Amino acid sequence: MGAAKESILVTGGCGFIGSNYVRHLLSISASAHVVVLDKLTYAGHRPNLQQEEKEGRCQVVVGDIADAKKVDELFEKYQPQSVVNFAAESHVDRSIDEPTPFLHTNVTGTFTLLEAAKKFLSKKKGKDRESFRFIHLSTDEVHGSLEPTDPPFRETSTFAPNSPYAASKAAADHLCRAYFRTYGVPTVVLRPSNNYGPYQFPEKLIPLAILRALAGEKIPVYGDGKQVRDWLYVEDTAKAVEVARHKGGPGEPYQVGADAEKDNHSVLLGICDLLDRLKPRSDGKPYRNLMESVTDRPGHDRRYATEAAKFKNQTQWKAQVPFEIGLEKTVRWYLENKAWCQDVQGKGYTGQRLGLAKSQG
Repeated sequence: MGAAKESILVTGGCGFIGSNYVRHLLSISASAHVVVLDKLTYAGHRPNLQQEEKEGRCQVVVGDIADAKKVDELFEKYQPQSVVNFAAESHVDRSIDEPTPFLHTNVTGTFTLLEAAKKFLSKKKGKDRESFRFIHLSTDEVHGSLEPTDPPFRETSTFAPNSPYAASKAAADHLCRAYFRTYGVPTVVLRPSNNYGPYQFPEKLIPLAILRALAGEKIPVYGDGKQVRDWLYVEDTAKAVEVARHKGGPGEPYQVGADAEKDNHSVLLGICDLLDRLKPRSDGKPYRNLMESVTDRPGHDRRYATEAAKFKNQTQWKAQVPFEIGLEKTVRWYLENKAWCQDVQGKGYTGQRLGLAKSQG
């Protein structure tokens, strides 16, 4: 007799972090069957899970997490033991240009999933109910910005979102807490720091810089480039999500970080130096010559830092990939996957607020 199949509903599973999580889960679990619900907007790329679909252990359903009928049907059909919610509009610049989709997906969508989970669990008893988990991927940006000497964010830090994106994620966090406290839905909220790695849509800093540099285009640096972020390699995040699914406490929020604070200017210099070594320019000039200061974004948070002690102590998780190693792995992946890059760039960002090319975001 083989192991009983475990059904897991993963929303936004064709996106950056979601697809990395699905691949990780299927690599460590022979019994998992993943149902992915993804709207396949610009950031949801179905080929990210092409191999997994072919193998029959991952099924992609195209749909909106705010579609209550669709979500209820999936709960009824697949009887998931867990829900992992990656589905989100996630780019700050897009939220500044057009906030409405962020409220629809991040707030209404999360509410719709929680309502479906509440109804689903009302029919469950005993172990089936107790083992269920609703994992929600949030962000450290719900806490706002830190000054250079401030201590890192903790789970108890004040919410002070500074962009429509961060505000929408903060609202979703509050909904998760409320559905646990009021209805007993066993939510676990993860607030990871800045993710980077393979399959990231090239509107975010690291892939944008890599592809701009390879194309010989200017590499934009917001303002003075001294904005500090805690950089977390996406495979470490995928592992954190799976650990949280098994060891996360119901109703608990967790900060998830790598203790790898770097300012944006230093990150860009690191990318340029790696490209100089791995793929030198034909004219022999250093890639850092392409770096160019541009107007800073409105309300740009100066620093994020995350204290992950609670999550580490309760689950024994910790980030495994040092930033320098993760950055080189990331640069190499984009160099080796030109076809993927060309394909997703066809879905590029059309906003022109900063006067940059459409992939800026």
